[in-house]
Amino acid sequence: MARTSKYTIALAKKICERLMAGQSLRSICAQKGMPDQVTVYRWLEKSEPFRKQYTHAREVQADTLADEVLDIADDATQDMQVDEQGNERVRHEAVQRSKLRVDARKWLAGQLAPKKYGDRIQQNISGAHDGPIEQKITLVDEAQVKATVAHLEENY
Repeated sequence: MARTSKYTIALAKKICERLMAGQSLRSICAQKGMPDQVTVYRWLEKSEPFRKQYTHAREVQADTLADEVLDIADDATQDMQVDEQGNERVRHEAVQRSKLRVDARKWLAGQLAPKKYGDRIQQNISGAHDGPIEQKITLVDEAQVKATVAHLEENY
């Protein structure tokens, strides 16, 4: 069956709505009636309105991912299991899977909306031993600089 490759406003809207709902472009493009990813990338190159709509959808997707992070972190329903003796045991695999899901969503949200969800970097600039920054001004003889430049140009 041939894939859709003709750009329409309605199809672009569907793609963007699904992105905003948290679906990946890969999973959207795998669905029936959707174009392949390469086609979507071509549309992004050619259509300024679609590019703006897509960019907005990705920003909203970051908010959706942030919401999912909270849902996953708060959901402990799969974290415990009861063994044959009736004792509750931690399902470490489920806990690790939840951690991976949270970390993946946090990373992607940070990439999609770095100002909102990206890592914050704080820089403190100081001199030696946390002291003030020192400025050093060196005066040079202009004739000496010209002679050095001439020497370098001749020999290299």
